[in-house]
Amino acid sequence: MLTWDDVARACLALPATTEAVSASGRRRWLVRGRTFVRERPLHRVDLDELGAAAPEGPVLVAYVPDEGAKAALLATEPDVWFTTSHFDGRPVLMCRLERLDRQGLRELVAEAWAARAPRRLVASHLG
Repeated sequence: MLTWDDVARACLALPATTEAVSASGRRRWLVRGRTFVRERPLHRVDLDELGAAAPEGPVLVAYVPDEGAKAALLATEPDVWFTTSHFDGRPVLMCRLERLDRQGLRELVAEAWAARAPRRLVASHLG
């Protein structure tokens, strides 16, 4: 099973990425000051909204390129991806970390990074 340290390694392997830790100990990863992946425990309102579908394991929040990508992931892999009304209208998804493998994590992190990084940085990194 993947850990937050695995997430950190995948994120910090990308250019201009830093890690920040909140006062409550939650980790997030930023590219040039913009969060692209973060740890987010479910709040009471999330638990109420998700009901029995609420995951018990760690939850990772990641940006995606747009609402279309969000809808596609939700439709094709509902056992991995989910959302709540808190993220309505935003290109952000929640992920059951224990359902990802290393390759899936690398792809997720790279896509989230590219969605939030400055265009020039993305262009120089991706070619």
